[in-house]
Amino acid sequence: MPFIPHTNEDTQAMLATIGIQKIDDLFNEIPNTLLTADLTSIPSGLSEMELSRLMHARAKQDGGKLCFIGAGAYEHHIPAAVWEIASRGEFLTAYTPYQAEASQGTLQLLYEYQTMMASLMGMELSNASLYDGASALAEAVLMAARLSNKKEKPAILVPRNLHPHYRQVLQSIVGQQDIDLLELDYDSKTGKISVESLTAFADRKLTALIIPQPNFFGGIEEVDALSNWAHEHAVLCIAVVNPIAMALLKPPGQWGKQGADIACGEGQPLGIPLASGGPYYGFLCSRKSFARQMPGRIVGRTVDSEGKTGFVLTLQAREQHIRRAKATSNICTNQGLMVTASTIHMSLLGPAGLRQVALACHHNATLLAKKLQDIVGIKPVFPAPFFHELVIRLPKPSSEVLQKLAKLDIQGGYALNTHYPELGETLLICATETKSAVEIEFLATSLRETLS
Repeated sequence: MPFIPHTNEDTQAMLATIGIQKIDDLFNEIPNTLLTADLTSIPSGLSEMELSRLMHARAKQDGGKLCFIGAGAYEHHIPAAVWEIASRGEFLTAYTPYQAEASQGTLQLLYEYQTMMASLMGMELSNASLYDGASALAEAVLMAARLSNKKEKPAILVPRNLHPHYRQVLQSIVGQQDIDLLELDYDSKTGKISVESLTAFADRKLTALIIPQPNFFGGIEEVDALSNWAHEHAVLCIAVVNPIAMALLKPPGQWGKQGADIACGEGQPLGIPLASGGPYYGFLCSRKSFARQMPGRIVGRTVDSEGKTGFVLTLQAREQHIRRAKATSNICTNQGLMVTASTIHMSLLGPAGLRQVALACHHNATLLAKKLQDIVGIKPVFPAPFFHELVIRLPKPSSEVLQKLAKLDIQGGYALNTHYPELGETLLICATETKSAVEIEFLATSLRETLS
């Protein structure tokens, strides 16, 4: 029998208190067309056997293709031990570890994750993950707005060479928070942010500058000059970075004279497979002095009454289960299983292994760029140094080229004309450490034949 805590009298009293007649009035912002939506297109329920057959068929559609798509989701080698360990029952069933005495293993793993992620980013503090990279950026912007001592409306510089999906999520979340998102265009010749373009905002009361590294086009930004400009103008610096690239490039904590203030991004490259769109997780690091304003879980290490090491959730006064509406953080979904896999992944590879992966990615992308430049009609769009992605221009419609490559079981790249129509028929192509010289040659040969 269901437990219903409120009598009809209780319900009517609560409705009268807030000044409405019926519960449906609480949802009057939902269009009537949605309330009466036709669901005939939704199929009826499936049996376990039918569902299993369907999922196996879908898996075959996704698998077995040669993938050169990056654009925020990357194919990396994942040691077999990673998910063998992460799939143990102790990790699969673990949730938010409020009861520290019963969750020491989970808490220790999360503490080690924070330590490794903070080290990789060159920052002082890390939380225990967020939902994904895009929402992590939105939380970083909200964090910057809280940290700002300016009385004016917060204003954030958002570069157009930031991932377009990140910009869309940022607008959806932050756009409702009375925060100005100011578009910062990229240099049409290099695809990067130029320091000169920032001078147009010198007289504006800015809160934060977002710096992607690498940017969405794969290019390496001049992060020292950009972060120095931000701090010289009393503007916070938010880094949005690829964690694999940070094993090779200068980490955010070392940018410029002071380092970035907040670093965030997508953790998928660290041991999370491409799985039809997710799940992924977001990471967020910052200066230690910003801890009170950091969203999400933070695990700390302490000692008990007997002097033994113990791990606990700390600074919980920021959380909604402690202070409700007065909380700094309202993030519950911390993607614990994904973080578990990433912690194991980073532990197995170590700093040297992560650097080797990053070097292999760059080597393969450089080889890919050389092969593509030899094809008549293909030209690189931006001359700037890149990590493991680059933009090429095609002599034919990108959609047509991608369709022909797909027939050869090649996922040939990400078409940019939807989000960047000014670039015309261009592709963003990625090569990670998983690509062999033979596979790169096969892509080049297939492209040559497709364009002939």
